[in-house]
Amino acid sequence: MTSQAVKIQGVQHYFGSGNLRKQVLFDNQLQIEPGEIVIMTGPSGSGKTTLLTLIGTLRSVQEGSLEVLGQQLLGATDDDRIALRRRIGFIFQAHNLFESLTAFQNVKMALDLFDFSPEEVSSRIRELLTRLGLGNRIDFKPASLSGGQKQRVAVARGLVHRPKLILADEPTAALDEKSGREVVTMFQEFAEQEGAAILLVTHDNRILDVADRIVRMVDGRIKSNVLVQESRIICEFLKDVPVFSKLTPRTLTDMADKMFLEAFPPGATVIRQGDAGDKFYLIREGRVKVEVERDGNVRQVAELSKGSFFGEAALINHEPRNASVVAVSDLQVYTLGPEDFQRSLDASATLEEEVRKVLFERQ
Repeated sequence: MTSQAVKIQGVQHYFGSGNLRKQVLFDNQLQIEPGEIVIMTGPSGSGKTTLLTLIGTLRSVQEGSLEVLGQQLLGATDDDRIALRRRIGFIFQAHNLFESLTAFQNVKMALDLFDFSPEEVSSRIRELLTRLGLGNRIDFKPASLSGGQKQRVAVARGLVHRPKLILADEPTAALDEKSGREVVTMFQEFAEQEGAAILLVTHDNRILDVADRIVRMVDGRIKSNVLVQESRIICEFLKDVPVFSKLTPRTLTDMADKMFLEAFPPGATVIRQGDAGDKFYLIREGRVKVEVERDGNVRQVAELSKGSFFGEAALINHEPRNASVVAVSDLQVYTLGPEDFQRSLDASATLEEEVRKVLFERQ
């Protein structure tokens, strides 16, 4: 079972059929960890909501791998998707409240599928609605609520069952600054205290500061994946690695902004000898062993730890991986795609010279 809340690999999606078939998502990759807040931005029509609805099991996965809370959605049955949907919190811009129900009753619908006592149901709902400034509107129906109040009811409905994954599409668009800040503060608390992973699609620049990462989509493709809170940490980390220490601040920042953080358990094969090179790896925490197989015999040629890197040979020489790398302990690595790695080399002759030197010494 995957440790990520969301793991997307090579996801593509199409609308229509026959001559009218149109591709709207292209080979997307994304991982969201438990307790992480990811904000997705991009122009209208770029595929953000389509990707969100695939993650939320509201559409069927057509191509690629999509794992949500440990469940593979490619080929999943309707029953599988329905069961998974109960573990997700949804908050959409169109609040979709039932006009015949009060605020309390609308929120209660999210708890009807769970075995909570009437006392706990009432306590959770009243606590959330009061926290969102609706304590005096609990028994009001939507017709008696403003647009912002309706949206806050929808937020409460999405959070009340304490889901492990929260998907929100423009959750603060209809809210004033104070209400919007209260909502994102609650998101932060759910991430920290409940370990919930949160994916927000938004154009609201007021809430970007809560993100651990900002993902930008353009024309159906994830174009950037910036580790907001860790960007400065990565730069400081890179400065302490001799190979990167002479890079300009601009080059360091560009590298940091394009890096992904990935985790592997002990014993996991991070790269396999003979595979095509698709990433450059920099160890943040943990240890790996580098093994080479020749004539059926496996020989360990190196053990690498924090600050070391690997995976550069295949990217520099444009050849298959010349060794396997296996995690010895719990491992966290920053990864950089081949195009971004090459841009970093091109931006600094010193970096390419130093990377090649380390490669030569390791052989």
